[in-house]
Amino acid sequence: MTNASSEPRRLRDLVYKHGPLAILLVLTAVLYLWNITVNGMGNTFYAGSAWAGSHNWEALLFGSLDPGNSITVDKPPVSQWVMGLSGRIFGFSSASMLIPQALMAVLSVALMYDGVRRIAGRNAGLIAGLALALTPVSALMFRFNNPDAAMVTLMTLGAYCTIRALEPRGDADQGARWARWAKGSGTWIALAGVALGFAFLAKMLEGLMVLPALGLAYLIAAPTTLGRRVLHLVGAAAALVVSSGWYVVLTMLWPSSSRPYMAGSTDNSFMNLVLGYNGFGRVLGSNFHGGKNPFDQAGCPVPEFIEQLRERMKNHHGGFGSQPGLTRLFLGEFGLEVSFLLPAALVALVVVLVSRGRAPRTDLMRAGVIVFGVWMLVDGLVLAEMKQQAHPYYSLSMVPGVAGTLALGLAEMWRRRDRWQGRAGLALLVASSGLWGFVLLSRDPSFAPPLRWIVLVATVLTVAAALIPPDRIPALPGGRVPAAVIVGVVAAVAVLGGSTAYTISAVGTGHSGGGPTVSTKYGWGGFAPASDEGKKGASAKGDGDAAADSGPGGWFGNTPNPDLEALLEKTNTTWAAAIKGSMQAAGLELSTHKAVIAVGGFMGQDPSPSLEQLRRYVKNHEISYYIVAPDPFGGAGSTQDVPERCQIFPWNRGNPTTDAAVAWVEQYFPSATVGGDTVYDLTKPPAEAFAKQ
Repeated sequence: MTNASSEPRRLRDLVYKHGPLAILLVLTAVLYLWNITVNGMGNTFYAGSAWAGSHNWEALLFGSLDPGNSITVDKPPVSQWVMGLSGRIFGFSSASMLIPQALMAVLSVALMYDGVRRIAGRNAGLIAGLALALTPVSALMFRFNNPDAAMVTLMTLGAYCTIRALEPRGDADQGARWARWAKGSGTWIALAGVALGFAFLAKMLEGLMVLPALGLAYLIAAPTTLGRRVLHLVGAAAALVVSSGWYVVLTMLWPSSSRPYMAGSTDNSFMNLVLGYNGFGRVLGSNFHGGKNPFDQAGCPVPEFIEQLRERMKNHHGGFGSQPGLTRLFLGEFGLEVSFLLPAALVALVVVLVSRGRAPRTDLMRAGVIVFGVWMLVDGLVLAEMKQQAHPYYSLSMVPGVAGTLALGLAEMWRRRDRWQGRAGLALLVASSGLWGFVLLSRDPSFAPPLRWIVLVATVLTVAAALIPPDRIPALPGGRVPAAVIVGVVAAVAVLGGSTAYTISAVGTGHSGGGPTVSTKYGWGGFAPASDEGKKGASAKGDGDAAADSGPGGWFGNTPNPDLEALLEKTNTTWAAAIKGSMQAAGLELSTHKAVIAVGGFMGQDPSPSLEQLRRYVKNHEISYYIVAPDPFGGAGSTQDVPERCQIFPWNRGNPTTDAAVAWVEQYFPSATVGGDTVYDLTKPPAEAFAKQ
C-alpha cells in the first residue's frame, strides 16, 4: 500500500531534479524567441534560399538561391533544409525562418546541460548551459539565419554523443531499453560521427573543428581496450563519411546540366568549394590576390565607407576581423562576442588537467575537459590565424567548448575547496573572468556605465570569499539563506555580468546583412543603411517581404527600387530577371516573390550562367529582364573605367561570364532606366541575337 505522503515527496524530488533545467530551457526560449522578427529577413542571401526552398523541392535539396535552380548559395544545404521546410509547413516569413534557429539554441543548451551533468553533476550542467545561452555571439547567431546555428547544434550533439561513449558501462541508465541498445562506446561514438557528418553539411570544414577533440578524448579515455578504441574510431570515421558523403556523391552523379551551379566553386563541384573558397582559401588567405589584404591597395578612389572600414580593420575592429594572431579573439568585436569567459575557460583547462593528473586513464572529468578544452583550443587557434574573411560571428563555433570547459573547471575546484589548491583555483577562475569582463566593459564606457564597477566589486568579493576555508565561513544572521547561495549569486555577477549585458543588448537590437555584429562600435553597422523610404516600404509589406538590409551588420544591401519591383511582379517567366550578385538577386526575390538569376554568384565572379545558358534561357522565354544595377562600392557597375590596381574587390574585377552577358544584352536588347537601375527587356529577342558568334 502506497504511503499517502510519498506522492508529495516524489513530486518534490521531481521538481528538485528537473525543475532547474526546465527553468533554464524556458528562460533560454523566452530570451531567444522574444521579438525575433526584429531581425526581419536577416541575411537576405540565405533568406532568398530559404524562400526558394519553401517553393521548390529541388531548390530545397541543393540550397538553391532561386526556385528556378540556377545557382546555390555558397554553403551546404542543412540549414536551408530546416528553414525551407519550416516555410513549407507554416508559410514563409521572418518568423517561420528564424524561430527554428532559436529552438536550436534551446536544444544546444539542453545537450550542454546533460553532457556536463553526466561528468560533474547537475549544478555544473546548469552552469554550462547558462554560459552557452548568455554568450553574446550565441544570442546574435541563434536568432539569425546564417548556417552557424545548425552547425553548432550538430557539433554540440557530437560532443554529447562522445561523452555518452566515454561513460562507464554500468551507469544508471542501464535499465532503459533504448539505453541498452545504444550502450557501448562504439555505438555512441558512431553517432557522434553521424552528427559531425551533418555538421559538415551545414558549414563544411568549420563543422569538423571539434573532430580532433572528440577523437583524442575517445582514444585516451574510452572504457575499453586500445584495439577496440581504434576500431570504434574507424567506425565513427566511416559514419562521418557516409553521413556527409552521400550529398557529395549526389552532386557528382546528378547531371550538372539539370542541377544548380555550385556557387563559390570554379568547376561546379562541391569539393572544390569545400577545399578552396570556403576552406583552405579562407584559412590560408588565397581568395584575394594571393592572400594580400584587399584594403591595403593604395591610390584607389574608393567610397567613404570603405575608407572607414579600412580604419576599423587597421584597429582590429573590422567586420572581417582583425589582423591574424592570438590576440584577435580578445580584441574589438571578437572580444565582445566570445571572450568574456575565454580567459577563465583557459584557466579551467589547466587547473583540471593538473588536478586530475594522477587519475585513471578512463577518468571522466579529465576526458570531459579534453572534449571541451581541445575543442576550444583547436577552434580558437584556427579562428585566430585565419588569414581572410574571419567574421567575428564565426566564434560561435567555439562557444560550447568555452562553456563546457569553464563549467567543469568550476565544478572540480568547488569539490576541492577544502584544500588550498581548490580555493586558489576557484579564486583564479572568478578573477580571470571578472577582471577581463571589467576590461571589456571599460572599452566602451557608454555601454551600461555602472556595470563594469559592479562586476569589479563582485569579483573582489567573490575572490575573497573563495579563499576562505569552508569551515571558517561565518554563518549569516537568521540562517535562512546559506552563505554559499549568496556567494554564488555574487560570483554569477562577476563571471556572467558583462556577457549577460551584451547578450541582452544583442537580443534587443535588429540585425541584418552578411556580417551581423553585436556592437555597432566595432562591426559593420552603419555602413550602407537602407533608406527611410525603403524601410517604410519593407515594413508595409510585412516581415516576409522585407528586402532591405539595415541595422548592425548591414552590407551589400539592395537600395529599394519600388518601380523595378512593380515591373518584376508582373512577370510570369521562370525567372523574372537576371542581375549580378546573389545579395541583389535575393533581395529582389524577397521583395517581389519572383525568381531572379544571380549572375556570377555571391560576388559576381562565378562562371554561371554561361553566355550559352543565358542565350538559351532568353530564346526559350524563361527570363524577362536583365538588370544592371549601380556598383555597391560606388562605381557604375562596369570595370572599364576602374584601373586594374584598384580592382580590390571581386565585384570590381572583370569576369568573362558577366562581362559577356552584359555585352550581349547591350548589343541586342532595348534598355530603359527604372528607378536608377538599367533594365534590358528580354521578352522580345531578335533572331540575330542567337546567330552563331
